[in-house]
Formats: sequence, structure tokens, C-alpha cells
Amino acid sequence: MENQENTIKLDFTLSTPEERIELVNKILEVTPQEKLTNKYLEILADYIIFAINKKDNDKKIITENRSVTINKRETSLEGLAAIFNTNSENNSNSLKEDSLYNLIIDSDKNIILTPKIKITDEDIETVPGLKDLVNTIQELEEALKTAVGKQRYSIKKNIIELRKDQYVLRSAYKKPITCINATKSAPKLITYENVTINKESGDLSVESNMSLLIPEHVSALLCNYSKIKEECAGKFESDMYYLMIALEETIDKALYDYPLYYDIVVYKIDGLQNKDIQRELELTFGFRYSVEYISSLWRNKIPKLIAEQAQKDWLEWYYTNKKKGYWKKCSRCGQIKLGHNKFFSKNKTSKDGWYSICKDCRNKKPGSVKD
Repeated sequence: MENQENTIKLDFTLSTPEERIELVNKILEVTPQEKLTNKYLEILADYIIFAINKKDNDKKIITENRSVTINKRETSLEGLAAIFNTNSENNSNSLKEDSLYNLIIDSDKNIILTPKIKITDEDIETVPGLKDLVNTIQELEEALKTAVGKQRYSIKKNIIELRKDQYVLRSAYKKPITCINATKSAPKLITYENVTINKESGDLSVESNMSLLIPEHVSALLCNYSKIKEECAGKFESDMYYLMIALEETIDKALYDYPLYYDIVVYKIDGLQNKDIQRELELTFGFRYSVEYISSLWRNKIPKLIAEQAQKDWLEWYYTNKKKGYWKKCSRCGQIKLGHNKFFSKNKTSKDGWYSICKDCRNKKPGSVKD
């Protein structure tokens, strides 16, 4: 059995707990003690538990938990939009609104409010065992093309089970966070944050259960801003109390040059719907933005800008208090900024490897105002 650093070779074609326990024992025998970290052992334990859970659930075609999982994984904003458009095609606006209303009230709230889980190329490379699992699925899919009869049924069944395993394995290694769960016990949430810097690119790698450095976490905080503020009001011992203060400060800095984005945040926090926001923005900026554009800004662009600002603040703190950093003066605005790709673009022809003009000045045309 090949034993490489940071790699766990798991055979996901093994379906019984006994077979998986036998494999795990073999892995433990050949793995050095120093590599048996808590995360490593947790993945091995989950590998066995998945088989046990499968065995228990085989008695029911679709269990309650599996039904919820299927709904969460298969439903996305695009999917809901497709259903809505199909049901309301060639109808009047009032009928379309009724169709959308029925879609919402007739659906489980988890379907509407839980984001679709996606397995990325980064997940495949970083989650131990996931790459082997994906390769196994691909091999079975190739075999399925020529299989017939019972063999085809068996392969198809294995593919279905393995596809479920890849989501469970990914979630076990990278705990997902959604907007709904962010407020369940906000004052009691103890936040943790482990940040490392890539030596070559300078990019940040963040492990955290709630951090302003992660756009998805920022989005969750924004979506539940009012509830979290209410829950944490006056609770000075709560981590979330201070995280919300930091969020407000970061919003002011990140959106200073983006009055349109800032107004959207304020209107959203005040509870306005996108149609109402559309009308307010038209009065302020003299242009009618589509509700889809406003939604995209709220869900994607704005959280990314805030997280980007938080990353800049973290880097400035780190290279001021923890490690000596390289600082340089922008030749246009005159500000002294960190020599890092968050602040300056790389230039191989210059002595220090950076352009003399900072990114903010390079991206901002003279006389223009960012929306």
C-alpha cells in the first residue's frame, strides 16, 4: 500500500463496515505515529461510520435525512428559477407572482434557503481521500457504458452511493456554513481562526468557523445582520459581539468608494425587498438597476469586497506586529502601503518587483467615481 505524506488511500468500493475496518487497521499499521493527527483519525473514523449508516439506511428507500440531503444538493437558485419560468411562461405578471408565492409556501424552507453544495477542483486536491473517490466514480462510469443486465444495475447503484460519499467526505473535512445556522446560538459561538500565508503567491489560507476573511462567512453575517445584532446586544463576553463591530468597521472601509453598494447594504439591513431597493437606487443614482443585478451584488460582489478589505487589514496587522514587512510609497497617491499583491501589482522589471503605483490608483481613473 502506497503511503505518501498528507495522503490517505481509502477504497470506497468497500461497502461493509467489516471490510472498511480491516482496511483502516492496515493503514494504521503502516502510518507513522506523528502523522496520526486528529483530522487524520477523524477521516478514518468517518470512513467506517459512513458504511455503518448505509447499512442501517438500506431498509428504507429514502430516509427522512436522505430526503433533506437530496433537496439541499439538487436545488439551486437556477433550479428554482427554471421551475418558476416553466410554470409561469406566457402568464401575466400577477399570475407569475402567484406562481412564485406557491413555489415558496409549498417547498421546504431548507430548499429555498440552503445553498447548493459544490465539489471544486480545490476540494479534490485538498480533501484526503476525495481524489481517489472521484477517480473510482469515473472508472465506474466508464464501465457502465458497456455493462448490461445485473452488472449494469450493480455498477449504477455503486456510483450513486459513491457520489453521496463524496459530499459527506467533503463536508466532514470542510464544515459548510449557511445563513440559517448562523443565528441559532450566535452569542455562544466561540470563533476560531487559523491563517497561513502562501510563501510564493502571498495568498491567505483560512480555517475558521466564522471569519471576515471568508466571503461566504461575510455573506452569512450580512444576511442575518439584524438577528445577530439583537442576539448579541450587550453580551460583551461574546466573540460574535466583537465580530459584528469589526464587520461594521470593515464595511465602512471596503465600501467607501462604492456608494451604490453601501446603500444596498443599508437598505438590506433595514429589511427592504429588492424591488423597493431598486426604486430607492433609481431616485438616488438616476439609473434603474435590475433586481437580479442587485441580488448578485448583495450575494457575491459585496461580501467579496468586504472580505478583501478584511484580508488587507489582517496583512497590515501581521506585517506590523508579527513579522517585518516590506512597505513602499505609491508614486501617485503618496500613501505608504505593504509590498504585497493585495496592494501592488507585480512588475518583474522594477527593482523591488512591484509597480510604483498602487492597485487602488491603477484601478481608479482620474476624475471618476466608483459606483
